[in-house]
Amino acid sequence: MLVQSHLRVANELAAGVASLPGAESAFAATQAAWRFLNNDRIPLPALAEPLREVGRERVETLEAPFVLLVHDWCKLSFNHPLRKRDLAQVTHDSDVGYELTTALLVSADDGEPLAPMEIELYTKKGVLSTRDQSSRHRPHLEQVLPIMDASESWGLSKPIVHVIDREADSVDHYRRWDSAGHKFLIRADDRRVLWNGQPFLMSEVAAKLREQRKFSCVGAANYQGRKAQLWVAETSVVLHRAAKKNVRGRKYDKPGRPLELRLIVVQVRNRAGKLLAQWLLLSNVPAEWATAELLAWCYYWRWRIESFFKLLKSHGQQLEQWQQASGPAIARRLLIAAMACVVVWQLQAQQSPKATKLKDLLVRLSGRQTKRSHPHTAPALLAGFWVLLSLLELLDHYSLHELKRLAKLLPFRDTG
Repeated sequence: MLVQSHLRVANELAAGVASLPGAESAFAATQAAWRFLNNDRIPLPALAEPLREVGRERVETLEAPFVLLVHDWCKLSFNHPLRKRDLAQVTHDSDVGYELTTALLVSADDGEPLAPMEIELYTKKGVLSTRDQSSRHRPHLEQVLPIMDASESWGLSKPIVHVIDREADSVDHYRRWDSAGHKFLIRADDRRVLWNGQPFLMSEVAAKLREQRKFSCVGAANYQGRKAQLWVAETSVVLHRAAKKNVRGRKYDKPGRPLELRLIVVQVRNRAGKLLAQWLLLSNVPAEWATAELLAWCYYWRWRIESFFKLLKSHGQQLEQWQQASGPAIARRLLIAAMACVVVWQLQAQQSPKATKLKDLLVRLSGRQTKRSHPHTAPALLAGFWVLLSLLELLDHYSLHELKRLAKLLPFRDTG
C-alpha cells in the first residue's frame, strides 16, 4: 500500500503520503504510514532487500557479460529545516541537510536503470545505511570500497563494473580498487601517464591518437541541442607516479605500484570535425568483456543516476518537501519511493504490444505532452499510474453506472 501511495508525481505543496480513494479514510492511512516510517524495528537492510531481489532478477535477463553499478552523491535540502531534528552540516555552518549516497544498478545492454542496491544517508546523529552494520561518516571516495566489497554479497549472476564521475579520479584509489579485484570505469582529469614508455599528459595522448587516425565514429550524438558524432579511440597507459594525498591539511606523496589501465578517449565532434567535448576514461575492465565503444556508452549511461535523483526530487516524489522529522523516517520512505521508481522502470523496459499499450494509456491518463522520440517518460508513467490506480480503486466501491450518474451533477454543459 505504501508503494502504491508513491506511484504518483507529488505536488510540491502536498508531498505527503497519498491515499487511494478506498474504504480507508485518508487520516487512517496517514496514521498508518506515520507508524511504519517511525518504527525503529524496521531496519533499512530489510527494506532494501526487495530492491536487491529485483536487481538480481533483472540481471539474469541481460546479455552483456557484466552489469554496471553507478555511484554518486546528492545533497538533500529542505525548505523548513527547523522541522528536522538531525540535519547535518554538509559544508559550511549554514549549509545543512542530509547527504545521500546511492549505488544504482544499470544495464550494460542498453543503459536501462534496474534498481538502487545501496543507499546511505548522512545525518547529524550518524550514517544510516542499507548494509547490515551501520557505517561511519567518511569522505566520498572512502565510501566506495566498502560498497564495492558489499556488492560481492548481493548474489548477482554477473560481475560488476563500477562507474563514477571525475570525483573518483584518484591514483591511490585506482590502485586500492584494482588490488581488491574490483573493475571500474572512471572519467579522469588530464594527468601525466606513461604511454609507450614515455611520459605524456592524457590530453597529449588523445591529440596524437587523432593525428594517427585511431578514432572511429560509433554513432550519432546530441550536443547542446545540436546534432553531432561520437568518436572513440583506445590505448594502454600506465599510472606510474606517486599519489597526491591531503589528510587534514597535510600534503604528502604516497608511492605505489605502476598500474596499467585502458585509456578510452571519447570525442563529440560536429559534422565538420570540430571537437565539441572530450571524455578521458580510465578502466581496468578486460578487453574480452567490453570494446572501447561499449565502455564509452557505459559511461554515458552514468547519467541514469542523475535522472533517478531528479525523479526522487523535483520530477516525481518531491523528496525535499517531505515532512518526516527524522533521518530514519526519511530513509525508510526513500526506500519505499525507490520501489515505486523501480515499478516504473520495469514497465519502461518492457517492449511487448501489451506493455506498450499500457504505457500509452498511462501517458494519456497523466495528461502530459511527451516527445515522439521519448513517448514514455518515467515522470509521465508515474503520474499516469496514480490516475489508473485511483480509477481501479473507485470501481471496487462504485459501479460504472453510479459513477456516470454522479458525474451528471457536475456543473458542466456539453456545448457540442
